[in-house]
Amino acid sequence: MLRHVAVASLLLSAVGCGSDVPFEYLRVQGRLTYEDGSVIPASGIRLQFVPVDAQPVDGAYPRPASADVDAQGNFKNVTSYKYGDGLIPGKHKVAIFYANDKDGKLLVPKEFTHAGTTSLVVDTADAPFEMKVPKP
Repeated sequence: MLRHVAVASLLLSAVGCGSDVPFEYLRVQGRLTYEDGSVIPASGIRLQFVPVDAQPVDGAYPRPASADVDAQGNFKNVTSYKYGDGLIPGKHKVAIFYANDKDGKLLVPKEFTHAGTTSLVVDTADAPFEMKVPKP
């Protein structure tokens, strides 16, 4: 038990309490659909937002944010450090996770499932986002 307390203390010291995060955040929300406007028929879709050309502040880089997509394709409460804090200003690559049907078939083109290959990019200046992807 003492070992767990020591590990937790070290982690909190390394990460900090979150009150001194050196980045500004903008709350954003939006919608993810196919290009024809229809909803992607998957439950549990999660989006990852990876900052493009982010500069470090005080030696720290912003971490990727995430958001869950509801059954109508809407998302809100985009989270970087604290629940619903949003995104740092600027452009972000968007990766789509868990967009599978009940049999495991991928419901979006594979390139959209990884930040390194996705062509889906949003800019916080354009929020709320209307993101559209082709059907596979």
